[in-house]
Amino acid sequence: MIFSSRFAPSPTGYLHLGNARTALFAFLAARQSGGRFVLRLEDTDQARSPEELAAALLDDLRWLGLDWDEGPERGGPYGPYAQMERLPIYAEYYQRLLDSGAAYPCFCSSEELQAEREAQRQAGKAPRYSGRCRALPAQQAQERLAAGEAASLRFAVAQQGVLRVDDLVWGERSYALADLGDFIIRRSDGSPAFFFANALDDALMAINLVIRGEDHLTNTPRQILILQALGLPVPKYAHLPLLQGSDGQPLSKRNGAASLRDLRAQGFLPAALRNYLGQLGHHYPDSQWRDDERLVAEFSLSQIGRAPAHYDPTQLLFWQEQAVQHSDIATLVAWLRDLLAEWVPAEALSNFVAAVRNNIRLPADAVDWAKRCFAPLPLPDDVRAELSAIPATFWEAARSSYEEEPQDFRAWSKRLGERSGLKGRALFHPLRLALTGQAQGPELAQLLPLIPRAEVLRRLTPISS
Repeated sequence: MIFSSRFAPSPTGYLHLGNARTALFAFLAARQSGGRFVLRLEDTDQARSPEELAAALLDDLRWLGLDWDEGPERGGPYGPYAQMERLPIYAEYYQRLLDSGAAYPCFCSSEELQAEREAQRQAGKAPRYSGRCRALPAQQAQERLAAGEAASLRFAVAQQGVLRVDDLVWGERSYALADLGDFIIRRSDGSPAFFFANALDDALMAINLVIRGEDHLTNTPRQILILQALGLPVPKYAHLPLLQGSDGQPLSKRNGAASLRDLRAQGFLPAALRNYLGQLGHHYPDSQWRDDERLVAEFSLSQIGRAPAHYDPTQLLFWQEQAVQHSDIATLVAWLRDLLAEWVPAEALSNFVAAVRNNIRLPADAVDWAKRCFAPLPLPDDVRAELSAIPATFWEAARSSYEEEPQDFRAWSKRLGERSGLKGRALFHPLRLALTGQAQGPELAQLLPLIPRAEVLRRLTPISS
């Protein structure tokens, strides 16, 4: 089946990992089936949806590599793609529901509704709207509206019957209509409620697959009832188990979650996030690195698990390391150029990145190695103590051998070995400590040509105890 899927965020904050995974799965489903990926902004909460947050959301999605076929800044045949620009469309369909008797005005105040819910709780009943305004004669309702009385609009749910929904993750689920209650589809201020606008937009934009979090499971029967009442097509639904932190609670900043923007600022590569999120709650044939083509080709809705997925920063770092190893040098140079400009000469940047790529995960690692190569090298006390035990004759031989072979570490170290009588770790360990201040790191054969000659000679000077 060819899927037209969508991602419909509310731009009330920066994109977090849970929403990013939802967007990725919708993107992969569309691409895998040869369908459409649509972006739609649900911006009816105007107080919390400033333009800069919407712009940041678009920017983060592009950075993640999820370019949309239709949506803001791209357009398409079913626009506009922001809810506040679709209010006239909603008005037409509200009127259809009113005309058919599937909706009615509700004049209950928030205080009355709160008192009703509290009485139901005290009686041990699930709180839901009693339907008191449903019984108002149509003429009386019209007179109150004409008098300027504020009213919301409620959907009239059948008092009996069962609605069965086949969820692509959870299987068939049944909902007793009597338990749903008549729900609001338009607020008293005229703004559309989520149940209505979200479902109507899906139908009018020809979306036939809705992937979203399991917290929307209870919304689904209400939205299906709206679409059925309007004679509009009902999409397939796939509700993803929510991401959890290590404490088993829904992922939040309190238990370690970071926004996509935070991770981007830390230097994570988008390919790392695509691999991490793509394999978080979705079973691929194996847990190997996947390029975008394989992520798409091997994605299947049937392989989404029902168990909660847990955010693991250690696993994310693993995929970041994999991303660095699988990226070409040009990508890595572009990733690091600005940060390294203070230390690495432009003409040496590509060679430097090639030399250190196996020893870095985040840009901070590359900065550390840049300082070790191109800036004066301060040595920790323990390293200085270890190097001070090396005889001065070794360093004299090291300096003279280097000046004879300054660009060829292998030729230099071979000559030094012959002169000093050392080999293996006894030869290479003090050289690495002196040249980098570290016992491990990139191959010295690649680093040596990058370190300025004067700095190499300074580092090969005997250290007094």
